[in-house]
Amino acid sequence: MRLTRRKRNMALITMTPLVDVMMILLVFFMVTSSYLDLDMVPMVQSEAAGQAAPAAPAPTLLVRITASGEARLRGQPLTAQALASALQDAPNARVLILPSGGANVQGLVSAIETATRAGANNLRVVRLEADR
Repeated sequence: MRLTRRKRNMALITMTPLVDVMMILLVFFMVTSSYLDLDMVPMVQSEAAGQAAPAAPAPTLLVRITASGEARLRGQPLTAQALASALQDAPNARVLILPSGGANVQGLVSAIETATRAGANNLRVVRLEADR
């Protein structure tokens, strides 16, 4: 009697662990990477030949977000409705949002959402840089 061994099937490599590893790497690099400072990119504005002289510069409003998530404009604490009405009073204003070092993300997101709903077109989130 002749005994023969069965041929072993090749083990299939599943893609599930590879996808899991790639997802973890993607999340890791997204969290640890630094975002580009887009203010450094110069923008060129073209002027048409027949355009009138530019209007007066729009006012700048600085909205500070405190550590408790409260929005302050000119040192005065504001509710979301008061902030929206203040931003609607200056429709073309440049809005700068400055979160304090201990500000929570929800306070920042709420201020951005309130400003965009109030019609702010020129909105930036700024941060203070330490002296080097």
